[in-house]
Amino acid sequence: MTEMMTAIEITEPGGPEVLKPTMRPVPRPKAGEIVIKVAAAGVNRPDALQRAGAYDPPPGASDLPGLECAGHVSAVGEGVVRWKEGDAVCALLPGGGYAEYVATPAPHALPVPDGLSMVEAAALCETFYTVWTNVFERGALQAGETFLVHGGSSGIGTTAIQLAAARGARVLTTAGSDEKCATCLELGAERAINYRDEDYVSVIREITGGKGVDLSLNMVGGDYIPRDIKVLAPDGRLVMIAFLSGPKVEVNFAQVMVKRLTLTGSTLRPQSDEAKARIAASLEAEVWPLLSDGRIAPVMDQTFALHDAAGAHARMETSQHIGKIVLTL
Repeated sequence: MTEMMTAIEITEPGGPEVLKPTMRPVPRPKAGEIVIKVAAAGVNRPDALQRAGAYDPPPGASDLPGLECAGHVSAVGEGVVRWKEGDAVCALLPGGGYAEYVATPAPHALPVPDGLSMVEAAALCETFYTVWTNVFERGALQAGETFLVHGGSSGIGTTAIQLAAARGARVLTTAGSDEKCATCLELGAERAINYRDEDYVSVIREITGGKGVDLSLNMVGGDYIPRDIKVLAPDGRLVMIAFLSGPKVEVNFAQVMVKRLTLTGSTLRPQSDEAKARIAASLEAEVWPLLSDGRIAPVMDQTFALHDAAGAHARMETSQHIGKIVLTL
């Protein structure tokens, strides 16, 4: 490894234009860590929140944006036995992915699934970790249940649709255009509701014969929270993972009590290294075989060169993308 590397830093809180190339020292692995020579890095909403000054990195994490990447192991720290230099991996990162090299705990890395390119592998970890832990662990989705995911054409949405359908759930989704809805149907959704034209609560009540859905994965927040409560079936679960329309809303808890609902949620980045390692192990056992067999795959929108991270963020913030945006090196 060289001593210095190119990275993209947040020069000040603001819009995409504050992302600028800089030179930083190449990270060295601490005990239990690996350093990855980055081939591609995923772009995610939390990166934009951090750029805007609304999502500080956890203590000890890199101030550089970037929560997932794919590449080759370039160095291993003391105590690492699974990985060796040259191994092809994709990894969840504490930060720092917008750079030529990045360090991460070794248990947070997974092998690149068979048949996937580095660009595709870079689009896996942030969304798959999030979907697995919130839909199948926290949300306890089972085969035969009805699942609603909002933002079905996003990276989270396209992942959730495919995984839920592959594991035997009935999938309903919302999206903001006919094109996005068509993509959701191709991925396995039974019904994709264009929220600009239809009221999803009414549509779902009709589709389910008034029963509602067993689980909703909600990244919108705002007035979608009480609407989801209305559309949940008895003993249904609402899992919150983001608040694009705000985190505060008035809720009638009489409905929660009468239907015995569970309201929960989580964020991924602040969780412990041990929790993330556990999620990685579950993904490798339960989900990576589906990727290697081609039964599911990341949905790719557009790639940008690392130095054009600002362009990637601008693309994401139009909300016109379908699937994942990736930076390439």
